[in-house]
Amino acid sequence: MTTATDKAEKRITIPVSGMTCAACQANVQRALEQAPGVRAASVNLMTHQATVAYDGNATTPEALVEAIRDTGFDADLPAPGRTAIEEQEAQDRAQREEFHALRRKAVISAVFGAAAMILSMPLMGGPHHTGSAVTDPLLRWSMRVLDPALASGLPWLYALNANLLRYLLLAMTVIVMAWAGRHFYTRAWAAFRHHTADMNTLIAVGTGAAFLYSLLATAAPGVFLSHGITPDVYYEAVVIIIALVLVGNTLESRAKGQTSAALRKLIALQPRTARVIRNGAELDLPVEQARPGDTIVVRPGERIPTDGRILEGSSSVDESMLTGESIPVEKGVDDRVIGGAVNKTGGFRYRATTLGAHGTLAQIVRLMREAQGSRAPIQRLADRISGIFVPVVMSISIASFVAWFVLAPDASLVRAFSAAVTVLIIACPCAMGLAVPTAVMVATGRGAELGILIKGGETLEKVGQLDTIVLDKTGTVTEGRPKLTDLITAPGVSEAEALALAAAVENASEHPLAEAVVAHARARSIALLEASQFSATPGRGAQARVQEKTVLVGNEPFLEAAGVSTESLRENLERVSGEGKTPLLLAVDGRLWALIAVADTLKPGSPAAVARLGKMGLRVLMLTGDKPATARAIARHAGINDVVAGVLPEGKVAEVKRLQQQGRVVAMVGDGINDAPALAQADVGIAMASGADIAGEAAGITLMRGDLAGVAAAIGLSRQTMRVMKQNLFWALAYNVIGIPVAAGVLYPLWGILLSPILASAAMAMSSVSVVGNSLRLRRAKAV
Repeated sequence: MTTATDKAEKRITIPVSGMTCAACQANVQRALEQAPGVRAASVNLMTHQATVAYDGNATTPEALVEAIRDTGFDADLPAPGRTAIEEQEAQDRAQREEFHALRRKAVISAVFGAAAMILSMPLMGGPHHTGSAVTDPLLRWSMRVLDPALASGLPWLYALNANLLRYLLLAMTVIVMAWAGRHFYTRAWAAFRHHTADMNTLIAVGTGAAFLYSLLATAAPGVFLSHGITPDVYYEAVVIIIALVLVGNTLESRAKGQTSAALRKLIALQPRTARVIRNGAELDLPVEQARPGDTIVVRPGERIPTDGRILEGSSSVDESMLTGESIPVEKGVDDRVIGGAVNKTGGFRYRATTLGAHGTLAQIVRLMREAQGSRAPIQRLADRISGIFVPVVMSISIASFVAWFVLAPDASLVRAFSAAVTVLIIACPCAMGLAVPTAVMVATGRGAELGILIKGGETLEKVGQLDTIVLDKTGTVTEGRPKLTDLITAPGVSEAEALALAAAVENASEHPLAEAVVAHARARSIALLEASQFSATPGRGAQARVQEKTVLVGNEPFLEAAGVSTESLRENLERVSGEGKTPLLLAVDGRLWALIAVADTLKPGSPAAVARLGKMGLRVLMLTGDKPATARAIARHAGINDVVAGVLPEGKVAEVKRLQQQGRVVAMVGDGINDAPALAQADVGIAMASGADIAGEAAGITLMRGDLAGVAAAIGLSRQTMRVMKQNLFWALAYNVIGIPVAAGVLYPLWGILLSPILASAAMAMSSVSVVGNSLRLRRAKAV
C-alpha cells in the first residue's frame, strides 16, 4: 500500500536535448529549481539529463517537462519499462548519431571555408581590392602567402567580376549558415524568445552581424561609399568561424563519447542469449526470455547470462570486469555467480535468480548512470558564473565596439566591428559547463573498472576531504568467518586423529566455531566419522560417542566440569587467548588430547591497506562489538593503533559523531548490514559488497571486491579527480579572463596585437576539447 509520504517523495531523470554550454545548463537548472514542488534538481551537460527530486503531491513529471521546454530546450518523459542498460544503449546511439552529423557538417563547412578564402583573395589583394587596409591579422598573412600564388596559378579567378565574386561568396555563406550552422541560429532564437542567452547566442550574433554587414555591402555598396566607408565583405570569416566551431564541437563530441567507455565495456558484458533447459531440452533463448528459477547451462569460455546459484558442476570464474579482482574465483555447488562474468575452465548448471533490471550488472550500470548524472558541489562556482556570462560578454562586445570607434586614433567602423565580433566568438561558456561533469564521468567509470562503485560527484568531492577512516572489524578488516588457526596436540596424539574426532562431534553442531573445525577437516581431506549420543551445552561445548570413545570439545570450564585437567596445555592456552583467538579443548575418555584455536582471521590485504592509508595522511580507527582482548590482537596484526571495542551499532554511531564534533571528516567502512546506521552518519559511507547489497542506500561507495585496498584506491582516485576538476575550472576561467580582453584589443596600444575572429573561433573550439582531454587522463588512474 502506497502511503502519502511515499507518493510525496519521487525522483525522475528527464532527457534534455539542445544544451550546448554551461549557460544552457544554468537556464534549465534555474527553471527546475524555481518550479513548484521541486526539492532538488541536477542538470548535467555531459549526459544531457535532468535528475529531479520532487513532491508528488505538488507537481507531476509532465509539469517538469513543460518547465524545461519553457526554457527553449526539448524534453520528453523517459521511456517506461527500460532497464538502465537499455537506456545507456539508447544514449550511446544518440551520441554516435550526433558525432557523425557534426563530423559531416564540419568537413563540408571546412571545404566551403577553404573555397571562400580563395574566392575572397581577389577582393582583398587583387585588382578588385578597394584600397582599404585589411585589419584582420590572419587575413593579412593569407594575402602575403596566398595572393601571389593564386594570382599566378589561377589567373582566371582574378579576372572575374567583383560583384560576381561577392554573390558567389554570399551563396556559399547562406548554404553553410542555413545547413551546417542552422542549429546555432534556431537555438539562439529559442533562447531569445524565452528571455535567456547562451553560447549559441554569441555565435549567432557574431556571425550574423558579420553576415548582415557583408550582405548590405554587397547589395547596397553606395550606402557605405556615401559615408566614406569601404564596402568590404566578411563572408569567408563567417564560413570559417562556423566551420571551426563545428570542428571543435566534433572533437568535443568524440572526446565526450570516450568518457563513457567504461559504461560501454560493462554493457558489452551482457550476453544476448542463454542456454535454458525447458521440458528437458536445451534451448538457446534471448536472455530477456529467461525467468527466475530457470536452469541455465554454461560451458567453458562462455559468459554467464544472469545472476544465480550453481546447482551442479564447478569452475573458476573471471569476475574482473565487475569486481576488479584479476584472479579467477573458484565456484562450486550453491555458490553465487554473477551475470556477465566469464566461465573459465569447467561447465556447470545454475538456477537463475535475479534478472533484468534487478541483476547485478544492471544495478551497476544504473548506479554508474546516476553517479555520472550527479553534480559535485564544486560545480556551483561555474554555475554562478554561467548565469551571468553571456550578458556580460555581450556588454563587453558593445563596449569594445564603442571604444574602438570613438577612442582609437585610426578609428574605423571595420576595426571596431571586427573587435566586437571577436569578443563574441572567443567567449566560451562550454568549457565551464564541462569542467566538472567530464571529470565525474571518467572518474566513476574508472572506479567501476577497479571494482569501486561511487554514487556521484558529491561523494567524489567529499572523499577527497577525508582525514579519518573508521573500520568495522568483522568482514571488513577480517574475513568475517572463523577459521582454525592452531592445532596443538598432547604428546603421543597425531593431529589427523585429533582433528577427525573433534570434527565428528562438531559436525553435529550448528555453532560457527564448530563449522570452522569441520571445514578445516574437509580441507585436509579427513573423512568425517560417525558420532552418536550427541549433546551440547550452550556457551560451553558438546560431547558425543565416536568409535566407542567419549569425546568432548569445548572451553576450559566445560572440560573442568567433566573432570578433565587442562594443565598440560596451560601455556599454549594462555598464549592463544592473548592473541585474541578462541580456544577449544579436545578430551577423549577423560584425557586432554588437543588445543584447537579458532579466530576470525585478517584479510590478506588488510595490513598493507592500513599502512597505505596511514601514508596518505589518514587516521585509522577500528570499531567492533568484540571483546577488547580480541579487538586489540586483530588491530595489532593489522597495524591499527586506535581501537574501540565492545560497542553496539548505536555505539558506532556515537563514536562517528564524536569524531565529527572534533572537526574531522569521517569515512565509515563496514559490511553495509549492521553497520548501516554508522555508514549513514559518516560523511562518507563505504560498504563492502556481498553481491545483493551493491545498491545499499547508506553507502556513498561500494567496494565490489570486499578488499580494504579499495578504500585507499577510492581516496586516491577522488584526490586525482579533484585535482583535475580544479585544473579544468582554472583553465576554463583563465581562458575567458585572458582571451576576452585580448580579443577586445587591450594589447593593441602596447604591442599592436589584434586577434582575428577566425583565430578566436579556433581558440574557442579548442578550449572545450582541452577540458575534456584533461578529464580523460583519469582513465589511466591506477589503484594504489
